[in-house]
Amino acid sequence: MPLLSERDHQSRVRSRPAAGRRRLLILGGTGEAAALADALSAHDNIEPITSLAGRTAAPAAPAGAVRVGGFGGVSGLLGYLRTESIDLVIDATHPFAQQITRNATIACWSAEVPLLRLERPLWPRHPDDIWHEVSTLVDAAAAVPKFGTRAFLTVGAGELQPFAGLPQVWFLVRLIDAPPNRLPLADYEVVLGRGPFSAAKELRLLDEQRIDVVVAKHSGGEATYGKIAAARALGLPVILLHRPILPPAERPETEVGTVDEALAWVEAQLT
Repeated sequence: MPLLSERDHQSRVRSRPAAGRRRLLILGGTGEAAALADALSAHDNIEPITSLAGRTAAPAAPAGAVRVGGFGGVSGLLGYLRTESIDLVIDATHPFAQQITRNATIACWSAEVPLLRLERPLWPRHPDDIWHEVSTLVDAAAAVPKFGTRAFLTVGAGELQPFAGLPQVWFLVRLIDAPPNRLPLADYEVVLGRGPFSAAKELRLLDEQRIDVVVAKHSGGEATYGKIAAARALGLPVILLHRPILPPAERPETEVGTVDEALAWVEAQLT
């Protein structure tokens, strides 16, 4: 999949949909969102636009039209739905991106635009998994020294501060982009990579770096499951952060767990 240049960010979105086609906004940034864009870009009656948050330097460009950057809250998203003549919205953002899910729910309700939430299922727990599940990153940081001194940390560049007060722990931090400044950790090394990550490669990484505890979000999906399978194979504990749970009023009325179910929803909307 090609990478999206700065010049392409807005150029692939037209001001009005083509005649006879319905315009669908995909709130993306996940593998599921990219698969949706690929499938719908060949659809005769749908014109998909994928919106990316722009948090990585060179995001992979999905098929179809693309926009990059935030909307400016609920009011900005509501204005976009109206000015771009959006007929349908699919929220296929990361399970931990709760703010955009809230905003999409309110904006689509206000604009009377049908909204679907595509949220991948949680990883099933294997009998041999050693999971310590926590509700907050602060709880995750407090648990790390109980399980090891060499931690594989995969929670994102913007959520490392809770781990700053652990000088006795060495962290292997995986990021998509190289950090511009020193991370707020006492002792660490950065490894760069963009998923999917195979279980075999993850096992080799954990073994070579002598990792004794893994810290991750309970994201679900296949792209980052490799580290969970690798930790199980090595008998390592995994500190797993629970997904945020939004109250019913802040979640879309319609939710599915797979790309196929989302495509079926689109077809139902067309009929």
